[in-house]
Amino acid sequence: MSSTSVFDLAPGCRVVPVVVIEDAADAVPLARALVAGGLPVIEVTLRTPAALDAVRAIGAEVPEAVVGAGTVVSAAGVADAVGAGARFLVGPGWTERLLGAMRDSGVPFLPGVSTASEVVALLEDGVRDMKFFPAEATGGIPYLKSLAGPLPRARFCPTGGISLGSAPDYLALPNVGCVGGTWMLPPDALAARDWGRVEALARGAAELGVPVTG
Repeated sequence: MSSTSVFDLAPGCRVVPVVVIEDAADAVPLARALVAGGLPVIEVTLRTPAALDAVRAIGAEVPEAVVGAGTVVSAAGVADAVGAGARFLVGPGWTERLLGAMRDSGVPFLPGVSTASEVVALLEDGVRDMKFFPAEATGGIPYLKSLAGPLPRARFCPTGGISLGSAPDYLALPNVGCVGGTWMLPPDALAARDWGRVEALARGAAELGVPVTG
């Protein structure tokens, strides 16, 4: 496993935009808008045919960005993402095979969890950093508060249903390193390629963050 944590890729950046890119031509201007707004860590989900090309383009043309791949659900997906230049990996869940591939990739990773048993299993395997997904549907802030007592070593990036209004409460939890979200990427702004609006929303999201320690 890489010695670098996803949470250490950009110290002080505690909001990760979760991006679905339909057209690879949008990847670079979108990434530039997010970086200009103060959100350099960008998760491009592997949900569209354009995703890997988007990762490649951002890595090549937006050096200030730390681009990673999300929705990684197989060993083949790990290989494809790393081959495209992903600097971190995020999965909605995990299996032993997927975890092994992520560990062997050499880049930081966040396997997804939604139950205490999954958290315990990862901790037993030496994995401390995890994605909590789907955050709101799985219990949200009360659930993470409940996990903090018996499982204080686990650190989470909650994703799924988080908004500008709820993000600060998540970030205040001691076991949350960052949050993932899409509220700074409204569909109408993306459709209109209104990168100025995306930058402004990213700036508002970035202002929620404080330096991560521990």
